[in-house]
Amino acid sequence: MRDAYHEELDSIGDGLVEMTRLVGSAIGRATTAILDADLKLAENVIEADQKVDELQHELEALAIALLARQQPVATDLRIVVTSLRMSADLERSGDLAQHVAKLARLRYPERAVPSDLHATILEMGQLAQRLMAKAAEVIITKDVDLALQLEQDDDAMDLLHRALFQHLMDDRWKHGIETAVDVTLLGRYYERYADHAVSVAKRVVYLVTGEHADEIQPDIQPDIQAAPATDA
Repeated sequence: MRDAYHEELDSIGDGLVEMTRLVGSAIGRATTAILDADLKLAENVIEADQKVDELQHELEALAIALLARQQPVATDLRIVVTSLRMSADLERSGDLAQHVAKLARLRYPERAVPSDLHATILEMGQLAQRLMAKAAEVIITKDVDLALQLEQDDDAMDLLHRALFQHLMDDRWKHGIETAVDVTLLGRYYERYADHAVSVAKRVVYLVTGEHADEIQPDIQPDIQAAPATDA
């Protein structure tokens, strides 16, 4: 019975890793769709989000069943409760990728992003993918130092988000109000997506240590650099 119980606990972790894989792929494909005005790809991203939702519901059902049957305590209880919260973060990340794809669909056959901002949006999309891949690694390895580092890495996304707003506020902006709204929304989607990746990592810190990440002060430098991007 205990072996079956721990296998179920492990399956929750496996499900979370699968969710990170799905939402990481979604944000990458949504970025391509928004930059290339690729309607088919946008539709694929929108439809694929159902799989993320279904996986979250499966994990919730399994976690609730474990709580009811096993009444876990201490570390096992932290695993179950924290996993529920992580699945919510990941589900929301999938929604944000879907929002990017829906904007691509809304503006088709036009491109929602003006050419002079392609590099910035591409960079944000690539960084979002790397952050989520790192969150997956944190879930797998339970590496607290790596988890804490993710918050430092998120600074690169904040810088890109700020640069995007500076561009929008520039007196030389010539793309009109509708495009300005689109770009503002896109920046917010990517920034919030990154925040959810960080939240997942913070929850792993709590899962492993019983302490909240904000209570730990690491001397860690970010190793995810915002690589220069070029327009496609």
